[in-house]
Amino acid sequence: MQIILVSRHLKSARTITIMPRHVFAAVAVFLLLVLSSSVLFSMMSLHFRLPIVERVLVSIQQQENRETRNYITNNLNMMATRLGELQGRLLQLDSLGNRVSDLAGIKKSPAVAAETKPGQGGPFIPAPLSAGELQQEIERLAAEVDRKADDLSFMEFKLLEKRVEERLMPTTLPVRNALMGSSFGYRNDPFSGLRSRHDGLDFAAPTGTPVLAAADGVVVAASFHPEFGNMVDIDHGEGLLSRYAHLSEIKVTESQIVRRGENIGAVGSTGRSSGPHLHFEVRMLGVPQNPASFLKRGEHFASLKRR
Repeated sequence: MQIILVSRHLKSARTITIMPRHVFAAVAVFLLLVLSSSVLFSMMSLHFRLPIVERVLVSIQQQENRETRNYITNNLNMMATRLGELQGRLLQLDSLGNRVSDLAGIKKSPAVAAETKPGQGGPFIPAPLSAGELQQEIERLAAEVDRKADDLSFMEFKLLEKRVEERLMPTTLPVRNALMGSSFGYRNDPFSGLRSRHDGLDFAAPTGTPVLAAADGVVVAASFHPEFGNMVDIDHGEGLLSRYAHLSEIKVTESQIVRRGENIGAVGSTGRSSGPHLHFEVRMLGVPQNPASFLKRGEHFASLKRR
């Protein structure tokens, strides 16, 4: 770019040529002057504490303080809300734990009972928690909630175990409205009259009276026996077995799964029998047990008629 200068003081016109480097240099000098002026103005403002600059700085600082306070307040409110939720959850778990432990038949240990707080009282004087104290209390309550949850899981397991045990325990009367004959123990043999051992209970009832499974299990025997006649053995697990003998009819087969109260046969007088009745046995690992000890846990044993 060329600039032509014309003046009456000049004898002739003068031409000035401006190159790109001249433009860049001028822009650089201008920016440097602006930057230097800004820095100088800022230094002078800080040094002499000019009112305008001071008000701007104070306004910026106040804005930052307000944002910081709002952030802290919001966090504290969220932490306080979380703390309240954990406290409420803990109270619910305590109440639920007490009810479940009663249902499960689990007694609290003396150590747990000793944790009960003594009576307290007095005027209410608020003492707000700091952020650190709130965080510590939240962590403590969270750990307490986890512990309570573990306790409930254990009680749930015990309830399930109890339920399974009850389902597999032979506590249901195998014959309803029957007359109880010979009991478990020793008696005079009905054929020889000699003292003999009786490994079960006899339930006298008319031929054809339904015979019910005393508990859930798997049929391991359903066949004729020379002494027991038509006989059904049901395995209830863990070595526990119930036996139903002298049946007139067998309504189950080996390996069949049966449920408590299911009809498995009918009262009869097959095998070594003097009349229609059900001979009922309970064995643990092959050792005869007194069936009455199991049947007493059921509902109808007390209503049995005895000779």
